[in-house]
Amino acid sequence: MDELDISENIAALRSTFADIRSVVGVDRLEAEIADLSGQAGVPDLWDDPDKAQKVTSALSHRQAELARITSIAGRLDDLEIMVELANEEQDASAAADARTELAGIQKLLGELEVQTLLNGEWDAHPAVITIRAGAGGVDAADFAEMLQRMYLRWAEQHNYPVTIMETSYAEEAGIKSTSFEIDAPYAFGTLSVEAGTHRLVRMSPFNSAGKRQTSFAAVEVIPLIEEAGAIEVPESDIRVDVFRSSGPGGQSVNTTDSAVRLTHLPTGLVVSMQNEKSQIQNRAAAMRVLQSRLLIMQREQEAAAKKELAGNITASWGDQMRSYVLAPYQMVKDLRTDFEVNNPSNVFDGDLDGFINAGIKWRKRDIED
Repeated sequence: MDELDISENIAALRSTFADIRSVVGVDRLEAEIADLSGQAGVPDLWDDPDKAQKVTSALSHRQAELARITSIAGRLDDLEIMVELANEEQDASAAADARTELAGIQKLLGELEVQTLLNGEWDAHPAVITIRAGAGGVDAADFAEMLQRMYLRWAEQHNYPVTIMETSYAEEAGIKSTSFEIDAPYAFGTLSVEAGTHRLVRMSPFNSAGKRQTSFAAVEVIPLIEEAGAIEVPESDIRVDVFRSSGPGGQSVNTTDSAVRLTHLPTGLVVSMQNEKSQIQNRAAAMRVLQSRLLIMQREQEAAAKKELAGNITASWGDQMRSYVLAPYQMVKDLRTDFEVNNPSNVFDGDLDGFINAGIKWRKRDIED
């Protein structure tokens, strides 16, 4: 076996790792963890469940972020030992393992480099994704459900907790709309580049003639903001509708009318929630999302912002950010970044990191320009 020499690769990784540690601010992160750990250890913490949830969630996020960073130092040390042993024993299998580990560390550092670009005001917050079927009839409803599954699979692959807030099923197939929360470090900053109109081109399974069908779905992403409670929403500004949660085909999920829909009359914003078992819990959860939306709107107005965080999405021709083509050829292409892959099945199974990373870099360049 020829001697394995990847010393230059390891040196480059160590240099990149040092830059990432500096940008992330490991000392600051450790100080925040110490402070939050102290708050979490207060005996009466759970006397205020809302505060306790915020503290423990923030602590969990920061610990996970620090663990990702600190684990790399150990892996780089272990990699050098793997290379040394492979060369001493002339073990081709061990050399292959070392190359695999090198690729794994390179991928992880690449992801962390992208994360250092997430320095927006709300980038570190959890994300609420809302998907709505657009033009295209039953195909669009089916496409909306395909997108929901895609994002849920992506979250599952990254071990990110997901809470389904509300799903409205279409009559024949698929869904009219759905909202779900992904609670992970930098979830909003990461997923905000997914906002926009998604287009699907395929041979329709719902068309007896087997014709090619184009359908659309809108993806909206907003941050779930803890300080949203500072936004006062008068009761007179809200219409509350209560309904029974339902699954596909109208089958009852809850035996009581516990699902809640809030309509903010001055703005027309609508938030539905059916995940919790009680009407009170659903209303509280819906109010939190509504307040987050209103806070974003208020901040944009104060700053005379021209670009909406969630985007003005019409889910039709002329407002597309990504195309999923299943016929007559196979391709998924982001129309902003030109990033594309020729395996739509993998993308619909949650393989989105390439698109997301390209989107984050594109957005950073767009802001700088």
